[in-house]
Amino acid sequence: MKHVLTLFLAFVLVSLNAQIKTPAPSPLCKMSQTVGLTDISLEFSRPSMKGRTIFGDLVPYGTMWRTGANASSKITFSDDVKINDQPVKAGQYAIYTTPGQAEWEVVLYSDVSNWGVPEEWKEDQVAARFKTKPITMPVKMESMTFLIDNIQIDKADLLLVWDNTLVPMTITVPTDELVMKTVNRTMNGPMAGDYYSAGRYYFESGKDKAKALEYVHKANDMDPKFWTLRMESLILADMGKKSEAIATAKRSLSMAKEAGNDDYVRMNEKSIAEWSGK
Repeated sequence: MKHVLTLFLAFVLVSLNAQIKTPAPSPLCKMSQTVGLTDISLEFSRPSMKGRTIFGDLVPYGTMWRTGANASSKITFSDDVKINDQPVKAGQYAIYTTPGQAEWEVVLYSDVSNWGVPEEWKEDQVAARFKTKPITMPVKMESMTFLIDNIQIDKADLLLVWDNTLVPMTITVPTDELVMKTVNRTMNGPMAGDYYSAGRYYFESGKDKAKALEYVHKANDMDPKFWTLRMESLILADMGKKSEAIATAKRSLSMAKEAGNDDYVRMNEKSIAEWSGK
């Protein structure tokens, strides 16, 4: 009994200790910035100098570095971008660097699950690799940090700063491409999907059947799909236009068969039989 009690007390003490929180030596930092229309976010732990010599000592030259402390530093892009003219797809990447006195190599790595530099390096996980030249600053940054500065419509500078070293990188974002897509879409009027969504809402909410039919019919004039034709047939049937509903359902049925969608095939066949009085 004493043995069991001792184990229980030890478990309670360990549990209590596990609930005690203390400051992290290299605290986590999360930041985000919109550049043009592209969202860029960073997540990294910030080690401090604490009187130590950093580059060429604590962080050796010529050796790949996790670029921070603890888990790998990460950067996320909402759109495809370029960094130092290297194309990078939208997504999240781990940041690894190889410091040098005259030049740094930067690697963006697709696998972000590693705690630092991967033990097994996989070249097919490299999303981008580029070089940049460090700048010696007249002042020192005590805690390592990333900054996004010099923000313009289509680009910004990503800066890695620690001690008296600044490592600059340029991120170029597709602002013009994104804006022009919006402009062209707006100027060309609603798309088929917009008409379908509006019509479906008008019908299912009981708002206005005539307007629902108008919108869904426009969607099918522009880009008919078996599910949009199905919606139009339901609206027509609900309005008592059975012959038109059957004709539209038959179009939906034919397209559903071509697409191999058995659910829509069954629904259309059932509706056609019902509306035909069979």
